[in-house]
Amino acid sequence: MNEPVPVVRSFKRAPVIETVLSIQFTPISGFSIRHFGLYWSQIRHEFPRTETKPPILHLTEDFGAGGLKQSSPPLFDWIPEQVIRCWFLNEKRTAFLQLQHDRLLFNWQKIDDKDEYPRYPKLRGKFLEEWLRFSSFIESERLGKLAVDQCEVTYVNHIPYGEGWSSYNELDKVIPLWSGRTSGDFLKAPEKVGINVQYVMPENKGRLYVSLQPVITTKDGKEVLQLNLTARGAPASSSTADVFQWLDFGREWVVKGFTDFITTEMHKLWGREL
Repeated sequence: MNEPVPVVRSFKRAPVIETVLSIQFTPISGFSIRHFGLYWSQIRHEFPRTETKPPILHLTEDFGAGGLKQSSPPLFDWIPEQVIRCWFLNEKRTAFLQLQHDRLLFNWQKIDDKDEYPRYPKLRGKFLEEWLRFSSFIESERLGKLAVDQCEVTYVNHIPYGEGWSSYNELDKVIPLWSGRTSGDFLKAPEKVGINVQYVMPENKGRLYVSLQPVITTKDGKEVLQLNLTARGAPASSSTADVFQWLDFGREWVVKGFTDFITTEMHKLWGREL
């Protein structure tokens, strides 16, 4: 697993404010409340804070008619141990692990303006370390081997007003997909715009989901454009090599998809690397 991470042209000043790497697996039979505590005891020195959240649905990409397949039962059918998702956060809350009975995730998030995006190779290395530790923990507790069925890579970007655009009438300066044209002259400039697009990866290896929505930031209450890109798909096998090879592939699709989705003017603004 010491293979070099594929080089992908990125941006010197990318507007990314959060990244998420996720590995989903077949629900672990016998995983209970005590296992959250036992696992936390192994990582508590680095992730001393905890929070409890509702679980994320178990979703897999389906290339039939539906597009997505939900494998999780309704919440009222779950046993209590399965209705929990635990966050284990570092002291500053810039990095945290999320754990539930069928998924392990690693997040980086920007808390203040001084926080620099640590770049994918570093995040990948840390997630690999935690995945190996978690896999070893599951085996030591005699809960079997993890059967991975889906991986995800998500990047969240915030594009503020005044950064290459100043109104929704100028959204085409950010997103070439948006023309703003209408067939008549009755509708004027839109007040808000939301976009959702999905793309199929080669050989049905997964999908790339792109969404653009106006949001209000919790930090300063200002409205920005939030551009989310999520790559989701199944690795060739549950081996660590195949799982992280898919994550590399998903990251490549997110970065190249982001590049294609925004204008060349924004490339220059954010310093696309040569």
